[in-house]
Amino acid sequence: MSFDAIIIGAGPAGATCAIALARRGWSVALVERMSFPRRKVCGEFISATSLAVIDGVGIGEAFRRAAGPQVRRLAFFGGERVVEAAMPAAPGAGFGRALGRDVLDDLLVSEAARSGARLFQPWRALALERRGALQQLTIGARGETRKLSAPVVIAAHGSWEPGGLPSQPGKAHRPSDLLGFKAHFSGARLAGEVMPLIVFPGGYGGMVWSDGGRLSLSLCIRRDMLLRLREEAKGGPAAAAVHRHLLASCRGVRAAIGGAELSGPWLAAGPIRPGMRPRYAEDIFRAGNVAGESHPIIAEGISMAIQSAWLLAEELALIEPASEAARALAGRRYALRWRRHFAARIAVASALAQLAARPATAELMGWGVARLPPLLTLGARFSGKTKPLGAAMAEET
Repeated sequence: MSFDAIIIGAGPAGATCAIALARRGWSVALVERMSFPRRKVCGEFISATSLAVIDGVGIGEAFRRAAGPQVRRLAFFGGERVVEAAMPAAPGAGFGRALGRDVLDDLLVSEAARSGARLFQPWRALALERRGALQQLTIGARGETRKLSAPVVIAAHGSWEPGGLPSQPGKAHRPSDLLGFKAHFSGARLAGEVMPLIVFPGGYGGMVWSDGGRLSLSLCIRRDMLLRLREEAKGGPAAAAVHRHLLASCRGVRAAIGGAELSGPWLAAGPIRPGMRPRYAEDIFRAGNVAGESHPIIAEGISMAIQSAWLLAEELALIEPASEAARALAGRRYALRWRRHFAARIAVASALAQLAARPATAELMGWGVARLPPLLTLGARFSGKTKPLGAAMAEET
């Protein structure tokens, strides 16, 4: 089966790119290994600067109807400290909101199918090889395999899943690895407009009200700290050890979820691999986390995913997909625009994560925001919360 483009991964980046290209007349294959809807380790917050893309792909009304309340306040929860400050508003867009990945991803994939993309779900990408002027992707499901061909291949499968594709990064096992955990709670006690940054021994996290009255809590914790917690507990589930650690080490967390009930099981994933990676290499375009990943401490993962996919689709729409030279030019242009838009927030996230993950600097961080709460507002500005996609957000036709 032949297409203009094959997109591997139907999360926010892959589905956004599929919608944008399909509406421009491209034949698109969208390959996703998981069945939707499904929950996923993710902070779920979407900055107001991404609302233009949300509207551009056609799910704006559904998003606003389902998402949690506008986040107008930031907070810092660390030890006994609870500090609040204003969330900066994005020019012309206001404030961001959160929507569960089980809801968001389903909305985007459904819109991709309505836009004309051919959806292969649940099919796993098994191998990618060059066949003349085309690239051939072998996919498999339920003992069956198929081969898809296209001149353009876009990796949007994230950075956490191992595999045999050239775009799938290898994994190493290090004590300093940050492992991701995620849970939803019902009956939590947190003001609807507040999104706290949580700092605790060995890691950091955040909370935000999502859809359906669910409070979404996500965090990263060092592998060596997690092992220590499990040893102290003499076994048991890792998530249970993390849950106890949060309640014991952070007054703000205790107040918010101490009497709340889990809504579904804890999820775990990782390790996360923050940093910038090639956005175009080996004739493969990359969008979302596999192109570059910020520490989740700034809550920009989904926004970076959908915005990077929109940037990529804009560049690809200008070329003839069968031209290797044109693809290389689009790859260079996309990589440059990506760096201009996201490099600074990745650097800011890395610096904040380094402060939060070490006990001495975490204490200094808490001391600073307690005495000068507007530092939280300033951090949100530097993390990209008010940086619009600008000229890149051309009107969809």
